[in-house]
Parts: sequence; C-alpha cells; structure tokens
Amino acid sequence: MNNSIFGLPETIIFCKKCVESNQRFMGSTQLDIRKNEKKLGVGFDDKGVCLSCRYFEKKDQVNWDEREKELQDILSRHRKQDGSYDVLIPGSGGKDTQYLSYILKYKYKMNPLTVTWAPHMYTEIGLQNFNTWIANGFDNILHTPNGKVHRKLTQLAFKNLLYPFQPFVIGQYNLPPKVALKHGIKLIVSGDATQERGVGGNIHSEKKVSSQLYSIKNKDRNNLFFGGVQISDLEKYGIKKKDLNQYIPITTEEVEESRLERINLPFFLNYNPQNNYYFCVEKMGFKPNPDGRSEGTYTKYSSLDDKLDNLHYYTWFIKTGRGRATEDAAIEIRNKIIDRDEGVALVKKFDGEVVKKYFKDTLAYLDLSENEFEETIDKFRSPHLWEKINGTWSLKHAVWK
Repeated sequence: MNNSIFGLPETIIFCKKCVESNQRFMGSTQLDIRKNEKKLGVGFDDKGVCLSCRYFEKKDQVNWDEREKELQDILSRHRKQDGSYDVLIPGSGGKDTQYLSYILKYKYKMNPLTVTWAPHMYTEIGLQNFNTWIANGFDNILHTPNGKVHRKLTQLAFKNLLYPFQPFVIGQYNLPPKVALKHGIKLIVSGDATQERGVGGNIHSEKKVSSQLYSIKNKDRNNLFFGGVQISDLEKYGIKKKDLNQYIPITTEEVEESRLERINLPFFLNYNPQNNYYFCVEKMGFKPNPDGRSEGTYTKYSSLDDKLDNLHYYTWFIKTGRGRATEDAAIEIRNKIIDRDEGVALVKKFDGEVVKKYFKDTLAYLDLSENEFEETIDKFRSPHLWEKINGTWSLKHAVWK
C-alpha cells in the first residue's frame, strides 16, 4: 500500500547533480485537478540524475544562432507594418516578463500588447515593478477578476487541494488567448522554461505551447474543476457558471480557425533567471525584494508580485518536502552559479521557512483562523514524508541528511 497522499514514490531520491527530488509534481491540467488526485513525480535516469539536469547538459549542444534565426523567421511572419499589435506577451511585470518584452520590442522591432491577470493582493514592490514595466514603453491590459468569485475559488483551492494559487494560474494562462483573438493577434510569446524549472523533458520539445494546455473542446466545458469542485457543483458556494467565463479556456475550434500560435522564448534564446534579473535592473529599472531575500529561499528577484506568493511556495514544501529554496538552488546549480554543496546548505537553511510576512493578510483573505490554517496544512502532510517528533513536524528525508 502506498502511504503517499499524492501517489508519489515512497522511496525518496535526490538528484546527484542538483538538489531536486523525485517528489516534485509533474504538471497537471489545471482545470482537471480533483481532490485526492494522484500525481506523477519528476523523472530520474538510472544514474540517479533528474531529467532537468540531463536537459541542461544538452543545452551546450544547441546551436543557439540557428535557434535565434528560427525565432526571427517566426517574428517576421507575424510582424505588422501598420503599427498594430503583432504579438501578445502575458506577464506580471517581473524580471522574465520585462526581459521578454524588452527583447521583442527593442531588439526584434515587434509591437507587443502585454496582458496581466492581477495578483490576489499586490505587494508594494510588485506594483512598483509592474508600473516600471509599463512606463518603459508598453501597452498593457490589466484584468482584475471579480474579487468575490476569485476569493471563494482561492479558498476552495486551499481547503481542497492546498493549492491557493490555482485560480490565479488558471486565469493567467487562459486569459491571453482570449485577448489575442479579440485584438486580431496571431502570436503569443511566453517566457516559461518548464524544463529548466524541474519538469524535465526533451531539448526539442518546448518550442510551441500545446493548444491542449490552453483550450478545450466545446463539449468538455461542463466537465471542468475549480478548487477540486466540478463546475456544476459551484453554485452551492455562490458561484454561477457565468461568473467563470474569464477562467474558462477558448475552444480548440477557435484555435484552429484563428491559427493562433503560442511559443516559448527560452527555446530560442539561451538565458537564465539571474541574467534576466541583471538585464532588467540595468535596462528597465527593475527592483528586487527590499527585504534582501524572499521567505523560504535565498534569492531576491522572483515571484514578488502577490502577498500569497510565500504561501504558494510553502504549500509546495508541505505536499512534496521540497520548497522554494530547492527550486532556486536546483536552477542555479544547473546554470553553474553555485555548486551542489552550496545548494544543499542553502536548502537546509531556507527551505520550508514558515510564512510570516503578509500572514495576517493571508488568513484574512482565506477567511481562516490560525488554528484552521494549521489544521488544513497538516492534512496534506504525507506520511511517507513527515513525522512528528516531540510535537514538532519534521521531514523524514532531506537532501542534507
């Protein structure tokens, strides 16, 4: 019998090259996540190395000049000469979005429209970076969802899935194609390097975003799940189907008719998060976390926009035993910024740091007492990962043990 709540391997393996474990979830179809859903863990080879590290080894074999030429050919196909929008860029105004926007507009001479799904609760630094982004010469559509509906969906996602970010992720991913179609834009460019973040895969597999990830067949619109609840059952929580229009993807029929194309910039350009940060500080005036680092990690330049960001990464740690510092250290080891020993030490020091900043705001948004919050958290501690020693929860296995 598998004692893992999510069906992940009970034997825990840590990558011999970075600090990743086989407990990291592979990606799920966001609108099909259900209560007690079983997950697939990130792949490892027979040498004990995660597939993302193997992916990075292959990056050195890529002819990046040829990749850039391929990008230029795609952009030339879509570039318009009348000044109208020819590419859509989804993003928050963080370092990756700012880098992507700058490169497309000022290097490749595209005329982008940017689109943003608003955070649950803007942080001061997040809003500052968003405004700086737009001030550097970009048109933007900021979509702020119905506050009552979004809050209720977030509460359900936390209670049922321990995934409070799910409604935001759904909206952030599904809104851009709708905006593109409305404005006659045929190209969406994203900066999502999924292979580099631990999902693993083939070096040639991430050029285009599969339309299956942002569209559904019209007949499937009634078989969607939000916060672990089927769409037809949401009315008991005060949410009607019409309230969810902005969350529901476009149809596959619309994608085919419009010939919409969605590509990932990291496939074509060889860059990493730290380089993006330095670039945006110099070119755009991007500001890092004023606290010097973010909770749960040692870095200061990622996921700064939302007061629920810290909770999002903390829930990772509870469900999988690997948190924000693991994610950051694994990426920096692969990019040869730090070595594995440094990564292990950083994970030991910062991973799983309890949420303190914005904690009162978080409880108020989720409409929970501190005891109710802790009770919900503890329900998702898998027995194969966690044990209680003298009244304190502790990981059974860790990369430093």
